[in-house]
Amino acid sequence: MTHAALWGAIELLAKDKGLTCSGLAKISGLDATTFNKSKQFSPDGTPRWPSCGTIAKVLVATNT
Repeated sequence: MTHAALWGAIELLAKDKGLTCSGLAKISGLDATTFNKSKQFSPDGTPRWPSCGTIAKVLVATNT
């Protein structure tokens, strides 16, 4: 899986559940800015990947 594919899947899951990425983060018990595009890369351009814990929270919250 690529970095872009994983972040795209998060965005698609939010959309499929009728949520914004911010809304998805909130119902998952995460900070509302967790999935902001600005957080997908570090300041030096290194890709940031969501942790397994973050992904697990999203999957549980969306019953996926």
